[in-house]
Amino acid sequence: MPPQNGMPPLNARFLVGPQGWPYLLVPFIPIAIVLDLANANDALVFATSALGIIPTAALMGRATEELASRSGPGIGGLLNVTFGNAPELIIALFALGHGLHEVVKASLVGSILGNILLVLGAAMFVGGLGRSSQRFNATAASVQTSMLLLAAVALVMPAIFQLVDGDGLPAVGAERVSFGSTIELLSVVVAGLLMITYVAGLVFSLKTHRDIFNPEYEDEQTWGWSARTAVIMLAIAGVAVAIMSEVLVSSIGEASRSLGLTEFFIGAVVVAIVGNAAEHWVAVIVARKDKMDLSVNIAIGSSAQIALFVAPLLVLASFVIGPGPMPLVLNGFELGAIVLAVLVANYVTTEGQSTWFEGVQLLVAYVVFAVVFGLA
Repeated sequence: MPPQNGMPPLNARFLVGPQGWPYLLVPFIPIAIVLDLANANDALVFATSALGIIPTAALMGRATEELASRSGPGIGGLLNVTFGNAPELIIALFALGHGLHEVVKASLVGSILGNILLVLGAAMFVGGLGRSSQRFNATAASVQTSMLLLAAVALVMPAIFQLVDGDGLPAVGAERVSFGSTIELLSVVVAGLLMITYVAGLVFSLKTHRDIFNPEYEDEQTWGWSARTAVIMLAIAGVAVAIMSEVLVSSIGEASRSLGLTEFFIGAVVVAIVGNAAEHWVAVIVARKDKMDLSVNIAIGSSAQIALFVAPLLVLASFVIGPGPMPLVLNGFELGAIVLAVLVANYVTTEGQSTWFEGVQLLVAYVVFAVVFGLA
């Protein structure tokens, strides 16, 4: 049961627990701001701001959950899917403003890979330890992986068009590439179709078939906030995420050079992980409690939201934010990774059960992609 005042017990036991650990990183928020204002080393600014994003994103997720728990299943589900990837979206919007188009696309692909391979793999591994297998709703998982497959087709086609009729795919080291009006128009059409599919998916999962898309959280995972408190905390978290995102994005260029890492790797691996670390941790925790329906819903559902909503929204936003439009043309590494990852997601969720060894395989696949991205 939550405390009577609606707040978690702010003690050492809570802070080192599964829900409290992100808030241990709160001191990195003012540290990152001070270092940025002092024009400190960009690598240090980047590292502290990346750590500072984790508690702000955790607070945003907590506020969303508290508000959703008081809004009924329909509105609550809509709030969850709307704000589920808000930190990643905010980071990407600031990157768009700086013209870091390839970093944005890398972070989108990295988020999809992270959810399908890293998060789902860790959940299957941790949840499967000591159990012969775990079961989850194969129908719900199949719908979400089918949406991912559709999104993969839509994301791949502009690149194929550019490869056949254009000047080839963008280089890994590029920040912004001009593809021409035809590709820009194609990207807008694809973005619109993906968003229509996303809305249709919401109707399907939240209204017509919500009985199979309704994994429940345990009571202990709510803190008893009022709707007003949840809204206020959501607003505070949004501002904090925005500040940390601006600091993070402004330091990426110099930080990548001083750390010896490419902006592609930073976008696909580092930014993709820190933007939703708290939610990823929840997926692993609930898997350990043998709630694989919820864990799979978090991992696959988050990937589907990135592909069907966040990515097309950023394409449309690029026409008014930053130096120019961001067409949906992925580089060769991103193309191969997203297609293979979506195929893996379809395969591992077909039977509606998982084992710890499947988790190991997904984690190994993620490490392979991360190593390749680091060497690219």
